[in-house]
Amino acid sequence: MTRTVVISGGGSGIGLAAARCFAAGGDRLVLVGRRSGVLERAAAELPGALPVPADLTTPDGARTVAETVAGTFGAVDVLVHGAGGNGGLEPAPGALDASDPLRVAEHRWTLNFRLNALTAVLLTEALRDRLASPGGRVLFVSSIAAYRGSGSGAYAASKAALHPYAFELARALGPRGVTVNVVAPGYVEDTGFFGAGLPAERREHLVAETLNGRPGTPGDVAETLHWLASHAAGHVTGQVVQVNGGAQLGR
Repeated sequence: MTRTVVISGGGSGIGLAAARCFAAGGDRLVLVGRRSGVLERAAAELPGALPVPADLTTPDGARTVAETVAGTFGAVDVLVHGAGGNGGLEPAPGALDASDPLRVAEHRWTLNFRLNALTAVLLTEALRDRLASPGGRVLFVSSIAAYRGSGSGAYAASKAALHPYAFELARALGPRGVTVNVVAPGYVEDTGFFGAGLPAERREHLVAETLNGRPGTPGDVAETLHWLASHAAGHVTGQVVQVNGGAQLGR
């Protein structure tokens, strides 16, 4: 059966890899993100994919997606939250006083929660009543940083915030036959998370933390999301699945 799959951050990185997985299975795709050009290029390679540019840090952006889905498809079978990222790569507002550590902290924490938590909350709430019942799937992309930090407390905390939200959703939506799960990747290459890339020493350290001796790929995460959205995973809900080569165990 063809499903309607909404993927935020679907134009690049893990979101695009997930879109390719679902498209290969014949699902209809709605790709959401801030950058219209990126979305259009992604949609061009995925037959029938619908790009929907929207700023999910705002209610209006989430409402735009919900209205588009309602008018085109009606219901949502799978909702994948891939939007978010490294707040340190976002340009600082010109009015920010970099000499004031409290203003800097306020900016970093507010920015990361808007990018990584609020985007997921607003889109979920906008589409909550349109999730297929039974059979709907809600999937969040968290991070290993939610468990052990990452050098940016703001980013780690914003990802960790997704976990209790997902657990509450799993309780609330379970009676409707909707499952809710979280995937927590470790170091994943071939994404824009680190901007221009990592210094070689830092990369070697992150790879050495894994038990299988390699970095993650967007496909590793995408295939896990795809399985969690499958019929086979219908009795899996309220879980956080680690996809990091065992790095969460330490060495």
